[in-house]
Amino acid sequence: MIELLDYPFMQRALLAALLVGVAAPAVGIYLVQRRQAIMGDGLGHVALTGVALGFLLNTSPVWTAVAVASLGSVAMELIRWYGRARGDVALAMLFYGGMAGGVMIINLSPGGSTTDLISPLFGSVTTVAPGDLVAITVLSVLVLAVCLGLRRQLFAICQDEEFARVTGLPVRLLNLLLAVTAAVTVTVAMRVVGLLLVSALMVLPVAAAQQITRGFATTLALAVTSGVLVAVSGTATSFYADVPPGATIVLLAIALFTVLAALAPLLARLRARPGRGAPKGPVLSREAREEQEGSREVPGGATVVR
Repeated sequence: MIELLDYPFMQRALLAALLVGVAAPAVGIYLVQRRQAIMGDGLGHVALTGVALGFLLNTSPVWTAVAVASLGSVAMELIRWYGRARGDVALAMLFYGGMAGGVMIINLSPGGSTTDLISPLFGSVTTVAPGDLVAITVLSVLVLAVCLGLRRQLFAICQDEEFARVTGLPVRLLNLLLAVTAAVTVTVAMRVVGLLLVSALMVLPVAAAQQITRGFATTLALAVTSGVLVAVSGTATSFYADVPPGATIVLLAIALFTVLAALAPLLARLRARPGRGAPKGPVLSREAREEQEGSREVPGGATVVR
């Protein structure tokens, strides 16, 4: 695999895959938590209009896709708040309108055709240009800053919005921030797995990690590790086997999920074995345990969720 690094285009491809492998599951864990796993797919449809707009304006498709997908994510949140019973119809119009708008705009651009959309739709990580890599790096850092810096607040709104609102969190602002972050992640992953497959990289590593983990932090760490593993190994495999990188990455993610799902019952039986998890040291009475636990303080008054 060392010879891969002899080619500048593969250096950019592997670095882009690494960044996307970290960013996509970091956002995806919140979407899975709030049962919006398909949101990435919808945003991919909307981002297609931004890609076509980039061709029309002769600018970077990545940045125009970021702008359009971000506006689409805000529209999705507004529909979710105020759409009520007709919200699903409005979302469908937004999704398929984005796809249709992309096809229409690309045909209006000078020398453009629908074949120019194949790469953003299905990914082409080996064609990542230096300018694209700069954009992917900057956007990935922003995504990680939001997902890790606000992980407690985002976890709270994903678990129970009403409770989070009662505690004083700006729920609507955090929802908008999460939606925009998901939109940015979709455009970041566009070059690696494509707009039609990006949702898989956001969801499958998280679903795989959930098979064998319990806590949120452990699931997040394993999901990011899995995302990096399938993204980098899928990119390398596509180089040697001469197969599409996006499809390879997604198939590897499905394979990883299948393996961990098969191992989950075995791990559950091992955890349930007698003696595992038994408390060490002297056994305290209930009154002594309550007194001991009551004397502990959580720094900053934060609530620990197990």
